[in-house]
Amino acid sequence: MPHRTLAPVFTGLRAGVHALFAGLLALVVVRVVWTGGSPWALALVALLAAVYLAGLWLARRGRSAGGIAWVCALTLVWAPLMWLVPEAAYLVFPLFFLYLHLLPRWVGPAAVIAATGLAIAAFAVHGGLTVGGVVGPVVGAGVALLIGLGYGALQRRSVEREALVAELLATRDRLAATEREQGVLAERARLAREIHDTVAQGLSSIQMLLHAAERADATGPGIAHIRLARQTAADGLAETRRFIRELAPPTLDRGLGPALQRWAEGWAQREGVDVEISTPGDVSLPMDAQAALLRIAQGALANVSQHADATRVRVDLAQDGGDVRLTIADDGRGFDPARAEETASGTDSFGLRAMRERVEQLEGDLSVVSAAGAGTVVAVTLRGTAS
Repeated sequence: MPHRTLAPVFTGLRAGVHALFAGLLALVVVRVVWTGGSPWALALVALLAAVYLAGLWLARRGRSAGGIAWVCALTLVWAPLMWLVPEAAYLVFPLFFLYLHLLPRWVGPAAVIAATGLAIAAFAVHGGLTVGGVVGPVVGAGVALLIGLGYGALQRRSVEREALVAELLATRDRLAATEREQGVLAERARLAREIHDTVAQGLSSIQMLLHAAERADATGPGIAHIRLARQTAADGLAETRRFIRELAPPTLDRGLGPALQRWAEGWAQREGVDVEISTPGDVSLPMDAQAALLRIAQGALANVSQHADATRVRVDLAQDGGDVRLTIADDGRGFDPARAEETASGTDSFGLRAMRERVEQLEGDLSVVSAAGAGTVVAVTLRGTAS
């Protein structure tokens, strides 16, 4: 949509030129009728009016072949009219502006000078060479040149501003589209992490528990495995519903420490792994930071159950001033963290990458220390987050 702030100025100037031409032409008609002038004069007035009206739409297109032809036709009709009616010389003033607007570059000012000479000559033929007959057209030509130059400068400035506004609007639209795209990608990544750390891990636990139930005696410990599988499925359903409602994790209602305690105990019961948990009495963190640390702990424990073959895990949550540190250490078989992250994009291994993305969003630090046969230590540090 155009944003031409100078459009009213240009419209007013054009309307003023048209009104000036119409008023001076009416003066010529009154002069001819009042003095009983030649019918040829009235015919030239009518022809001049017809040519002017016919060429108005050409003038809107600016400097074009049609506009140039139009102003030349006006001049050819106006010149003989001056020799019949002296007042027709005043029509040179609106013609000045038409010359400057429609004729290219130096041709416009040259036409203004030539028309000024014709007007002075017409006044001299009818009433002799007088000061008024010379000064009037010359002053009018000077004013027209100044206004025409100012009009041209304003028009060029308007075109430049219009191009700048169009470029800014296009840039704004591109930035908005980029922000929407980045928002979509970020939301997709967030959902991928949430589903991986909750639903996918719960389903994985259910799968392992049901495999254990199939191998067990139907009247023996297999019933306990089935019950645990049902509980795990119920927890996964509750988490999924929470995502839909966009509410905080219900497990965080009493804080991060108790949430880690409950989750680790339930995980230890399902997996049969000894878990040692150390958490402070109260850690004051924003809800997004608490949820991220809980998900990271869930992801780390899921990796332990799926890959580490560990017998003991330690979960430690500590606060030092405004810094909070979460550590999950196991005595499993270990792995190569660098190689695991390199191959994660082409496999189902999403855990480490998800942890790192969560920590980066909170502007924290993540370290993974592991080696074959030496266990694994996952440590997350959030600096200046606790209050």
